[in-house]
Amino acid sequence: MHIAFLTPEYPHPRIQRAAGIGTSIKNLAIALSRKHIQVTVFIYSQAEDTIIEEDGVTLHLIKHKKYPIGGWYLYRKHINRYINTIVKQQHIDAIEAPDWTGITAFMKFKIPVVIRLHGSDTYFCHLEGRPQKKKNFYFEKMALTSADYILSVSAFTAQKTAELFGIKDTITTIHNGVDVDAFTPDNSKIIPFSILYFGSVIRKKGVFSLAEAFNKVILQEPNAQLTFIGKDVIDAKTGTSTIALLQSILNKEAIKQAKFTAQIPYSEVANAIRSAQVVCLPSYAEAFPMTWLEAMALEKAMVTSDIGWAKELMIDGETGYIISPDDIQKLSEAIVRLLQDMDLSKKMGVQARERILAHFTQDQIAEENIKFYKGIIAS
Repeated sequence: MHIAFLTPEYPHPRIQRAAGIGTSIKNLAIALSRKHIQVTVFIYSQAEDTIIEEDGVTLHLIKHKKYPIGGWYLYRKHINRYINTIVKQQHIDAIEAPDWTGITAFMKFKIPVVIRLHGSDTYFCHLEGRPQKKKNFYFEKMALTSADYILSVSAFTAQKTAELFGIKDTITTIHNGVDVDAFTPDNSKIIPFSILYFGSVIRKKGVFSLAEAFNKVILQEPNAQLTFIGKDVIDAKTGTSTIALLQSILNKEAIKQAKFTAQIPYSEVANAIRSAQVVCLPSYAEAFPMTWLEAMALEKAMVTSDIGWAKELMIDGETGYIISPDDIQKLSEAIVRLLQDMDLSKKMGVQARERILAHFTQDQIAEENIKFYKGIIAS
């Protein structure tokens, strides 16, 4: 069996962008390869055309091309022609793409096309309550309606996407998984009273709620330290730096105990998480976040949002606390409770990893994907 993925991102030094979608694809691709499934990944909008072999996976970087007019259409057709050539040469059995921006709209393949719901622009605009460009909705709907099969990384995302696009067909849910051998805990590295947020520093991730909660935390626990690790994103509502906005929210006591670190290499993320006593990710908009899976695999007590997808992964009061990101008081109380009780935070961290081991290891998720792909290829 030979499976291909089409994506704008993938964690690799020569690839320009890597985020949650790329991480989940890489984890799955490597896991499938280890189970003797041939995997090819096509990464578009890159700086060069090249082929890389890594971890048993073949990566095709497709250089971005500019056109005087109709670039959005012509570049898709260029990607389509390139992939179809490789499909024929390498006997690829099926191809998968994410729902984001509907990249497969206007593409045609002679093999099954699977769209995996990691969260479309339509989905995130709905969750955030912000307006969406009409063309984005159009492309995403065209890609979804022309797909042969649809997968989702969470049941919540499947339900919302079906409602937003009027999809009547069954959507299969296969959650994201995490490499538990790469993300192994080491509690000897914990820095007491430390709180970590990691991921893009952006409004939709609940970072303003976290800053407001930290203003309350510092009054109860003056030793508390809050670290933000991630890329500073220009805020959609104000057009200014999100970090600058966070610094304006933090009071004079809190700002002394807050630290902002730019993006770090993916290989260093695990060590940053290991050093935290508490991980707080109060996001408003996710599908099934890799950040949560990685932190739980590393035995971190979590304080997260309580929206839809959260209840498919977290268990409130056992793996941490799930709280509305609008409830600043409860967020602060949960963080203080965990900071002031190291035994409790360690216990919840252990239970978090146990939940990952029981349901969300990359090996388990790979087996579910293999079963799904065998089924669609056979049919």
